[in-house]
Amino acid sequence: MSDLSVRLATAEDRPAVERLWLMFRHDLSGFMGVLPHPDGTFRSERVDSAFTEAGWLPYLFLREERPVGFAFVRGLNGPTRVLNSFFVVRGARREGIGIRAVREVVLRHPGAWEVAFQYDNEPAVRFWRRVAAELAPDAWCEETRPVPDRPDLPPDAWISFRAGHRESVGTAMP
Repeated sequence: MSDLSVRLATAEDRPAVERLWLMFRHDLSGFMGVLPHPDGTFRSERVDSAFTEAGWLPYLFLREERPVGFAFVRGLNGPTRVLNSFFVVRGARREGIGIRAVREVVLRHPGAWEVAFQYDNEPAVRFWRRVAAELAPDAWCEETRPVPDRPDLPPDAWISFRAGHRESVGTAMP
């Protein structure tokens, strides 16, 4: 298994996270039919929020000191944490990095969690169901919810689970 480190992203990491964000949005464009802006970028308010807003944190994933992914967590100042954005570069996928990174992020913020994805993104469907089953066997649920203020879009799928300290991950939580 390859070396993986998961850490809070710093202001110095922001350029690398922004480049990873472009890859993430490019991947999603295939499922969402979204084109880049005329300058080649995609909307990036989540990057801004992750680095500047209270209740948000950006995480950076590194393999051999190279950036291989990120996660943005929001809701840290409320009862439910939301894994708002999550990405692993294609060259590092199918190695267990994604599940290890999710586990590391979740363990740092025990409690109730939610993550949204689109059913059209079949790899994401399989991945998030596997994550939920591993982190909270028999203690997770999945539902569809409309996208706020976007009746033109299909509803998002949401997985909810509770995860706690390192000893409790992999065991059901009430």
